[in-house]
Amino acid sequence: MAKLKHDFIKEDPWRIFRIMSEFVEGFEELSDIRKAVSIFGSSRVKPQSPYYKLAQKSAVVFAKAGYAIITGAGPGIMEAANKGAKDAGVESIGLNILTPIQQKPNEYLTRLLEFRYFFCRRVMFAKYSQACLIFPGGYGTMDEFLEAITLIQTGRMQPRPVILFNRKYWQGLLDWFKGTLVKNKMVDVKDLRIFNVVETPQEALKIVNGSTGSPPFEPS
Repeated sequence: MAKLKHDFIKEDPWRIFRIMSEFVEGFEELSDIRKAVSIFGSSRVKPQSPYYKLAQKSAVVFAKAGYAIITGAGPGIMEAANKGAKDAGVESIGLNILTPIQQKPNEYLTRLLEFRYFFCRRVMFAKYSQACLIFPGGYGTMDEFLEAITLIQTGRMQPRPVILFNRKYWQGLLDWFKGTLVKNKMVDVKDLRIFNVVETPQEALKIVNGSTGSPPFEPS
């Protein structure tokens, strides 16, 4: 009987309750966040990296403008952004993901939520961010970037600034977008205007403050 019960609670219907609990906890915990930006980037960069320093400086600039900072809670760019936020005295929020390769939350968080499911975590990023700031990174960073521009392109999320930092790093991807995707009519030229590329946090802040606003993402 014990074995049957154990097997039963592992079935998909039971997972629905776990998924629901992640959404409920996330919505309750972040419901007071009115103005925030999400910062994404590599977990592998070290404090001496110019990318780390740029992310930290950017978090400070946005924090001084009244924005809370939301990251994936880990090391690298995430740590840099949370450090900048905490030093500037704003909410430094981390949405940690629980994976077999355990990610340890960085020490600069003022608020931590943990998620088992990537899609629940992504909804929190989308719902509570007025903009997405994308720093150099790998697969995970690319995933967050493409998710954001896809939601905007398809009308599932209201337009909001999606900003890549450091043109030199992203130039190969940008050339491929234009030379392959647009050339082969896989995307329209106008789709390349969904995102911006900047070098400084001041440029990014100007874009975000100049946007028409970003209504919450409401999945339906």
